[in-house]
Amino acid sequence: MAKIIIIDDDAQMRRMVGRILTGAGHDVREAENGCDGLAAIRAQKPDLVITDVLMPEKDGIETIRELRTADGKIPILVFSGGGQISNKAMFLDMAKEFGASASLEKPFRAAELLETVARLLSPRPTVASYGGAAAN
Repeated sequence: MAKIIIIDDDAQMRRMVGRILTGAGHDVREAENGCDGLAAIRAQKPDLVITDVLMPEKDGIETIRELRTADGKIPILVFSGGGQISNKAMFLDMAKEFGASASLEKPFRAAELLETVARLLSPRPTVASYGGAAAN
């Protein structure tokens, strides 16, 4: 199916998300921070990027900003548990302002993850696919 890169400093979270997505038939690669994630993105050319917000070295917001500068089209799913600050919504809203395509709050259900990934990977309809005739 799709090639997906998961960026999260929490190895357990990366493995859990990876297992869910691999079980759904996706080709999954992992990175533990934004620096490694951006290198993996350049090398692998994924169909989707999933990133945490709060990480050392290069956080999710910086990663999203750099990725949007390099490639404005790749879908980005961001998730956050809020860390010590516990203001998940603020971080997720900020990530969307910088270009995240969708967000999930940790903890999330496997079904939520799979539904969001499927939506982000689905082809975008074009004007021609609506079947409407051009006005004369």
